[in-house]
Amino acid sequence: MHPAGEKLLGFNSTEEQPSGPRGQDSMWRNEKYETVPLDVKGIDEDNSKGTRDSLYPQAALRKAQQGNERPKDPKLWPYFQDGLRRIDYVLTYHVQKPQSTRKLSAKSCLCFKFRREQSSPPAHEDPELAAQEQRLDYHEDDQRLRREEFEENLREMGLEMEREEGNKIPGVGFLKIHAPWEVLCREAEFMKLKMPTFKKYKVSHGSSIVEKVNMFVQKVTATLQPKVGENRVENEKYLSYPFSREKQHLFDLSDRNSFFDSKTRSSIVYEILKRTKCTRAKYIMGISSLLGSGVYTEAYPLHDGDIDGINAEANDRKILCEEWASYSIFYKYQPIGLIRKYFGEKVGLYFAWLGVYTQMLIPAAIVGVIVFLYGCVTVEDNIPSMEVCDERNNITMCPICDRVCSYWKLVTACGTARASHLFDNAATVFFAIFMALWATMFMEHWKRRQMRLNYIWDLTSFEDAEGKQKSQPRAEYEFHVMKKSLKKEKPPKEENVKLTCRDRMPAYMTIIVMMVFLICVTLAIVFGVVLYRVSIMTALHMSSTPSFRTNIRATVKTTAAIINLIIIIIMDEVYGAIARWLTIMEVPKTDKSFEERLIFKTFILKFANAFTPIVYLAFFRGRIIGRPGKYIYVMGSYRMEECAHAGCLMELCIQLCITMLGKQLIQNNLFEIGVPKLKKMLRQRKIDKKHQEELDKTLHRHEKDHFLGPFVGLNPEYMEMIIQFGMVTLFVASFPLAPLFALLNNIIEIRLDAKKFVTELRRPIAVRAKDIGIWYTLLRGLSKVAVIVNAFVISFTSDFIPRLVYQYMYSPDGTLHGFVNHTLSYFNVSHFQPGTEPTESMHLGYKVEVCRYKDYRDPPWSDTPYEFSRQFWAILAARLAFVIVFQNVVMLMSDFVDWLIPDIPKDISIQIHNERNLIVELFMKQEQGKKYRNTIGDPSPQPLRSRPSSQA
Repeated sequence: MHPAGEKLLGFNSTEEQPSGPRGQDSMWRNEKYETVPLDVKGIDEDNSKGTRDSLYPQAALRKAQQGNERPKDPKLWPYFQDGLRRIDYVLTYHVQKPQSTRKLSAKSCLCFKFRREQSSPPAHEDPELAAQEQRLDYHEDDQRLRREEFEENLREMGLEMEREEGNKIPGVGFLKIHAPWEVLCREAEFMKLKMPTFKKYKVSHGSSIVEKVNMFVQKVTATLQPKVGENRVENEKYLSYPFSREKQHLFDLSDRNSFFDSKTRSSIVYEILKRTKCTRAKYIMGISSLLGSGVYTEAYPLHDGDIDGINAEANDRKILCEEWASYSIFYKYQPIGLIRKYFGEKVGLYFAWLGVYTQMLIPAAIVGVIVFLYGCVTVEDNIPSMEVCDERNNITMCPICDRVCSYWKLVTACGTARASHLFDNAATVFFAIFMALWATMFMEHWKRRQMRLNYIWDLTSFEDAEGKQKSQPRAEYEFHVMKKSLKKEKPPKEENVKLTCRDRMPAYMTIIVMMVFLICVTLAIVFGVVLYRVSIMTALHMSSTPSFRTNIRATVKTTAAIINLIIIIIMDEVYGAIARWLTIMEVPKTDKSFEERLIFKTFILKFANAFTPIVYLAFFRGRIIGRPGKYIYVMGSYRMEECAHAGCLMELCIQLCITMLGKQLIQNNLFEIGVPKLKKMLRQRKIDKKHQEELDKTLHRHEKDHFLGPFVGLNPEYMEMIIQFGMVTLFVASFPLAPLFALLNNIIEIRLDAKKFVTELRRPIAVRAKDIGIWYTLLRGLSKVAVIVNAFVISFTSDFIPRLVYQYMYSPDGTLHGFVNHTLSYFNVSHFQPGTEPTESMHLGYKVEVCRYKDYRDPPWSDTPYEFSRQFWAILAARLAFVIVFQNVVMLMSDFVDWLIPDIPKDISIQIHNERNLIVELFMKQEQGKKYRNTIGDPSPQPLRSRPSSQA
């Protein structure tokens, strides 16, 4: 601690100056700059009065007040009490002790604690309670001392702070942080932030024909554009270049307050907070560890201002609330430029991707509705369903369960057969091919849109500039590395110590075992639902109540699908928590590696959770049941369930419909609306309503944001969209209305997420990103798998291939007349196993000698009774051939579309090339200007601060 005041950060232009031994050990430094102690007389935080501690130098305040800027009202804007310095970041901590006790210095606190420990407790006190109180006091004092050291290190880094404790929100202290201009310049240079120069150039939108088409499209869609300045198509663009203090003359610094916007300022402060260390606590490195250990409770940047009320002035947040986060403008485009400006590139890319995905769902939904309407129109002309519904056929079917189920007429399945034709017709094959090409077109369209955004947002050279930032280790990784180095007798150099595969082997083995176990749990849950369907089916047939015995199949299908939905929603939350725990155990080195591994584990578990019941219905149900007289049983006496006569496609459609609608309405929308509001109510419940109304009028921006929900990242938003994309593409042959349901959901989802980001959540840290990361790889993998899955659904789940084989190989007149009879085999009822024959054999009013069942087997009077017939092998060969042909043809078409459409638009590639030439031209002009000034004796203008001589 410095006795007379605080340290400010200065720039060292010639040589490095020491800042004390503790500062060297406790904070990270870059070689380009060094902290310089400047003692400011007359400042002592211990002598400051009131609940606010002035942690900033008065000299800087006087300098700011001498400017022309008018002070802002700190109640309406995120500013310090002086109204001149913006709050770039806020840290909160728990306040429990009285203010007078908390004002003690570190030394006096330690002495007081020592004397208190030496004294014996009074006779009337409980020794256990006194000891517990002493432990709590010690914990609070230790956390306070950690905060003091951390804040001192922040001041050495040049940040200015203002503290506020327990004024309006009991038990909560606020540390408001401001980054001065010099700190912003230094960090922007280190982070290689591309900032606009004073040089402008004209943006070409392609050839004259393309430009005219773009102008026409803009005029047509003018009413759909939001009223936001950042959304206009600019004909001119500022040339951007990585910021450098030596080249400040290239940038327009006429208004320093707006040169770095609020999201950039908060991200700069966050980078400083991440790398500033606290050596008092063992292995504490950065704000993440301090938050995890409870030294600070919350850390967040502030919103720009209010969105409602009389005093709400115009700001980006209010514009977003009016032009984006409103359900009444659902038909308008999103203001992607303003979203990126306010929330950062990563959030902007998510909403841009969601917008492109929703737009691409429009043609898919239209084609899906046309396919469904085609099934509705042709249902009356469908020969197989007409034969099922024809009572003259008088086909007697075998029982669907043992003993309690009796024989039944095929005509009773008329409704199911007609409904199945809506989703199982010739158009579904065309729709499956269309959706495979649609997925490829969507991926290509997004790549081009992403590249255009990279150009507009100056991210074309982002990866090279961010190489060092991405490799920065996480605090947890450094903690484990330090523990490993301390265990060794001769600790090696720090840079040589790292976690090897051998160190992580226990974690890897745990992850593998847990992942396999959780997938087995998912399979066990599906098997449990299967047992539920079988047992309920038998119980309803045994019921003496006539109302229970009607529509048994529909009742069992619907209730089982609802149970599956409830289990999926519950297990999604469980799997998400387990995936995070496993990733933490793995100790990834960087934040990017941690996020990718977490996404991969979560995706595998949630994908298996959502699609295992659907895969069972599509490919396994009805195929492992055996035959009459030789059924397959599970759990002793439960016979495996079989599909309806029209196949399992209708049940697959019901399962997809309920799962998709249920997840979107309950898990996504209802939870996203209800849970944040419930949490906000619980946070505000601690304060009386009257007191709450008074507080709302007097709360400052940092206090209002404290009551908002924390931002937990974009992974949940991406995950629900990826699962939806799987629902839309993987089994679309069985449910052509899936794109329509996804479209309607996404229209609401965009505005719901917008309202949540703007009004319900704290402002996230602005993170730069060039693409959507691993999510693109998952999307591309799903689009490839979808081709294979739809090929198997068409060939094995639907009756498309059996109908083709019958029509062209076995039909006497080349039509589908007689197809139903061709698919049914014969069974002699005398061949039932003892104890499995129906108890009510005269249920139909006559004695049954032969019943029918759906399969391709030889009749009982043949030489090979009940063996697979030649028709079965012919249809199986046709099915396998269709899968191979369909898969190769569709993938070849998809690859052709991928090759045909370039990833980078031609006009964007030209503009990127022109930008590079303009940068070279700009530097050449600057060099020529310097030489000219030197020749006429006019020295070149000096930059604000120069780089240290060692870095020249």
